[in-house]
Amino acid sequence: MFATILTTINLNPLLALIILVALIFLAWNLTLHWQVYQTGKKIKLMFKGTKVADLEGVIFEQIKRLRQTEKNLAELTKFSRQVEKMAQSSIQKVGVIRFNPFSDTGGDQSFSIACLDAQDNGFTLTSLFTREGTRIYTKPIINNESKYPLTEEEKRAIGEAIGTKNKSKVKNQKSK
Repeated sequence: MFATILTTINLNPLLALIILVALIFLAWNLTLHWQVYQTGKKIKLMFKGTKVADLEGVIFEQIKRLRQTEKNLAELTKFSRQVEKMAQSSIQKVGVIRFNPFSDTGGDQSFSIACLDAQDNGFTLTSLFTREGTRIYTKPIINNESKYPLTEEEKRAIGEAIGTKNKSKVKNQKSK
């Protein structure tokens, strides 16, 4: 049978050309069908979970979602700036020093605490324990300085809060 087809093709070159063109078109048709199938899979994936049945509707839906996302991002940026501003004025640095100010009392029951924000503003809180009772003192700290004389323990607490053990960086405003 195959031999008869070959002899027919040899006798009629026009028939051979028609068969060749038909095979080329068949291959082209199969390629196009494969591409349409792949595109259909991608479209189904894109439309999955949407109520819209056309491409234009999907695009408009995506634009609407993008605008909402941009709006949400702007609100989050604004909120983030507010939180950052609030955090700058919140207590961020704390130093605690325990000590015994008097030889007639036992243990380190007295303490000084320094609470500072990012700009080294805040306060010191000192508690002195004596046999008669406990006294508590507080002093404001502005830019790492106080307008009241600071004790050595308060200076050490401030130094610990700002991360330095060198108390020479801690100043009394009156000593200037």
